[in-house]
Amino acid sequence: MLGYYLLPINGTGQFYYLYLFEDLYSRKIVGYEVHEARQWVERFVSWYNTEHRHSKLNFVTPQQQHNGKDTALLAQRQAILEQAKLRNPSRFTYKQEPFDLIGVTNIIKGGAHKYSGRAVHTVGGLLMHSSLAVTADGLPLGLAAIKFWTRKKFKGSRALSKKVNATRLPINQKESFCWLENLRESTSLIARPEQCVHIGDRGSDIYELFCTAQTYELFCTAQTHGTHFLIRTCVDRLASDGGHTIAQEMQDTRIKGFHRVMLHDKNDKATHVKLAIKYRRITVLPPIGKKKCYPPLVLTVLQASEIDAPAHRKKLEWKLITDLPVRTRKEAIEKLDWYAMRWKIELFHKILKSGCKAEDSKLRTAQRLTNIIAIFCIISWRIFWMTMLNRTCENCPARTALTPGEIGILQCMIKKKTQADSPASLSECLVQIAKLGGYLARASDPPPGNTVMWRGLARLSDIQMGFNLKTAQ
Repeated sequence: MLGYYLLPINGTGQFYYLYLFEDLYSRKIVGYEVHEARQWVERFVSWYNTEHRHSKLNFVTPQQQHNGKDTALLAQRQAILEQAKLRNPSRFTYKQEPFDLIGVTNIIKGGAHKYSGRAVHTVGGLLMHSSLAVTADGLPLGLAAIKFWTRKKFKGSRALSKKVNATRLPINQKESFCWLENLRESTSLIARPEQCVHIGDRGSDIYELFCTAQTYELFCTAQTHGTHFLIRTCVDRLASDGGHTIAQEMQDTRIKGFHRVMLHDKNDKATHVKLAIKYRRITVLPPIGKKKCYPPLVLTVLQASEIDAPAHRKKLEWKLITDLPVRTRKEAIEKLDWYAMRWKIELFHKILKSGCKAEDSKLRTAQRLTNIIAIFCIISWRIFWMTMLNRTCENCPARTALTPGEIGILQCMIKKKTQADSPASLSECLVQIAKLGGYLARASDPPPGNTVMWRGLARLSDIQMGFNLKTAQ
């Protein structure tokens, strides 16, 4: 048994010595003779003790500490640091950025963190509300509005509803005011707001939003027409003369038609569902506490309910409210298809969170978080846009969505039958990007989705970076 070690002079040099034992008689290192193994161990011991700067020793080598040279070396480093502070004081202010704009989302209690060593960690974050502009074919055009805010605390905020009647509060004192702000900002970007339909889930079932959409010209003198909305309702409001509600009036409405849709369950199993369609033009009254502030509105209530729903899942039922007229079964189905487009914003957020890993950011200030999220939103939209562009515009040229550098790299990857073939189309390039992300492109496969697209684009950017570096050389 041979041992390689260096012993310290005093007890404070516990990081200095290193024991390496190698049984050279009973076994050999694979691929090495005994003398080669001994040489490797000697080189390693020399590097570890004389060259490697240990973080636990303030980045000095064990030999420097053992010989007492570390004190002078650390003093020299401190002097250089002081001189650098004098030359550029603004760089060494050590001023902590304000973090009051970031609310506490959670407090994690557990074992010691591998970096900080603390057992309790405070997790902070922001809330974001975004509006995505989408065509009738489902092609995302970009974010029309985005809103950031925070809370002092996130958990336990619902307990305030037991102390405060939310229906009595002005809308500008609620978080739901973000729906009205996004409606105004997104509508101001559109030249003809009467051609825009704002679609929202049950969180946007706000009477103030209905009034804001119809009286858009009151707060933007450049426009003379209101915009439209299509909202999934969750509030059973008073209707007509106030003696009954919307639900009671819809019960007396006869079924106007049927519609079949395909529904995918949690196991991605497709089933056909038959819906009964009702629609009716109803005078909707404002909340009781706000009758003096807002007038009654004549709106269309559209209800689609599943017939003979199975017992193992929840009944499919949509209750929509809109200011648009619905006169026929065809117009009712059109509104149902429009509301189905609301799921596009969920896909966008999936790309933002899972693809760009926006929630994994370790930034500690609101300004930094909003800056990086803004960049992630652009990247997420581009991924989503390219995914849907492959389905809606297959014959577009590749330059519509890709840079010349990306097209050149993808062109080399696409196998053509002959050299005289035409340049690759946009659809061929996007499929090739999806292949980089794991898409198999079999004849029976559906068009590539967002997951393989963001994986493929990440790989394409790495390939392009390597190509550019090689070209620069």
